[in-house]
Amino acid sequence: MIWGILWSFPETHTHIFVTSLLISWCITEVTRYCFYGMKESFGFTPSWLLWLRYSTFMVCLPVGTVSEVGLIYIVLPFMKASGKYCLRMPNKWNFSFNYFYASIFFMVLYAPVYPGLFRYLIAQRKKALAKAKTT
Repeated sequence: MIWGILWSFPETHTHIFVTSLLISWCITEVTRYCFYGMKESFGFTPSWLLWLRYSTFMVCLPVGTVSEVGLIYIVLPFMKASGKYCLRMPNKWNFSFNYFYASIFFMVLYAPVYPGLFRYLIAQRKKALAKAKTT
């Protein structure tokens, strides 16, 4: 969803949400890949890297989520006007798709999904950090 927005709508390229989105994604991914790289290469990870791997989401997830939802919201008028990625009927598949309405659907879907995801990540963090203390 976000790739389609960033790729197709240059109106978003200079918005502050792009910066916050990329920073939060990069922090999360660099930490995750360093963690798994160390674990696979050496069979262990330093405690500070384990802590970072299971703690950065507490800042990065809210920042990334607000950035994603903000970018979707900002681009909606441009999306509606352009009609990009819309498949209208009639066509040979007898199928219709509207990127504008799909974006609204996914933007609204963040509200019920986010709390569960955050709780799940907190539980994973507790489990990983408690396991590290016992070893």
